[in-house]
Amino acid sequence: MRYLERLNRAIPGGCHTYSKGSDQFPSSAPEILVSANGCNVLDDKGNSFIDYGMGLRSTVIGYADKEICEAAFKASMMGNNLTKPSILELEAAEKLIDIIPSAEMVKFAKNGSNVTTAAVKVARAYTGKKYVARCRQQPFFSFDDWFIGTTPVKRGVPEQHASLTLMFDYGDIKSLESLFEDKDIACVIMEPATTQDPRKNEDGSERECFLKQVRNLCDRKNCLMILDEMITGFRYDIRGAGAYFGVTPDMSTFGKAMANGFSVAALTGKKEIMEVGSTNLPGAERTFLLSSTHGAEMSSLAAFLKTVEIMERDSVIPGIWKTGSEIIDFSNSLSRSLGLEKIFLFNGFSCSPNYMTTSESGVPDLFLRTFFQEKMLENGVMMPYVAVSHAHSKPEIIEKTKSALTETLREIKSTVESGRSFEEVLMGPSIKPVFRKFN
Repeated sequence: MRYLERLNRAIPGGCHTYSKGSDQFPSSAPEILVSANGCNVLDDKGNSFIDYGMGLRSTVIGYADKEICEAAFKASMMGNNLTKPSILELEAAEKLIDIIPSAEMVKFAKNGSNVTTAAVKVARAYTGKKYVARCRQQPFFSFDDWFIGTTPVKRGVPEQHASLTLMFDYGDIKSLESLFEDKDIACVIMEPATTQDPRKNEDGSERECFLKQVRNLCDRKNCLMILDEMITGFRYDIRGAGAYFGVTPDMSTFGKAMANGFSVAALTGKKEIMEVGSTNLPGAERTFLLSSTHGAEMSSLAAFLKTVEIMERDSVIPGIWKTGSEIIDFSNSLSRSLGLEKIFLFNGFSCSPNYMTTSESGVPDLFLRTFFQEKMLENGVMMPYVAVSHAHSKPEIIEKTKSALTETLREIKSTVESGRSFEEVLMGPSIKPVFRKFN
């Protein structure tokens, strides 16, 4: 029996996060991975690939980093999960408060969905309001009902839960302002940025920073601003993308890269807001914020502390920006030289590059995206998206990536010139959107 069959037989969806599902990769991608080191992954057949997925963007230093693994192991040998708060728990919370300018209190958990939902709960408790405004263009905030009920995959979610979540458009402050006309909104939750710069219009012209517009609107409407930094945190800036863009949110959520692949997430925020979850304020009504047996697991928190140490010591984040910029510049120069700039181009910030595959009219093309990934795999690079890590900065990794991009874009050019569609030349089915109503 193939690994894919065994996975689907044992696990709904064949994986424990839908982003790792077989429908998110070309049919030629490995069905299962065995191990990883640096930025290389090994499949069950012994094939090695340079990986740009990096554990769904969670691994920012590199897979199996010796210092981080040793710190985690040492902490696990101290008991890992104690009956009372551990000293590592305190040190990790204080470190996060030191790093993040907007953080005055911290609550740890094991995944991003839990802390974003906790942030929404805190906002409702603090403001006494029930509606939530979330950014329409940003793909994922939580597996909980308040978010999933607003996507096509809303089966199992009561309508009354989803009806309390409203949507606005990134960069369009009027679309957000209109939501306040007849609704009492507890919070606005959004990522600081994805591919669009909040300081620029879509045509690239300068504008008032959208995040600052949101901050001002929230202040006027007595509404809390929440920045979801699962992807941007510890990548744009060690202080968070909020600090990078000069905006102070009421609460922020972090995870993924903060512990180099170890499981930890965090809700941070202003003291007076976060204290709705406290138990040491006599007579105050309680809010059951987050309660997680494994939330302060010592091994993960030790991994976080060591990750931060390495980031600061080795200038990891500036290095990520530099590597990402090199990939973007090389790819776009090559694409333009081949006349492919209308259908394949990199955009976004250098610390978090994004490649676009579209028809000549600008419509997203999943057949071309699948073809691109197939050819990159043939050339030893797994690139479902681009999460640059410290390990990618090695010259030999950059050169092999450039070589794979060169061969792949030439294949795209050849296919265009042949008159065949990308659907015709695929080795298997096209990759599919995660958020779709039917399989």
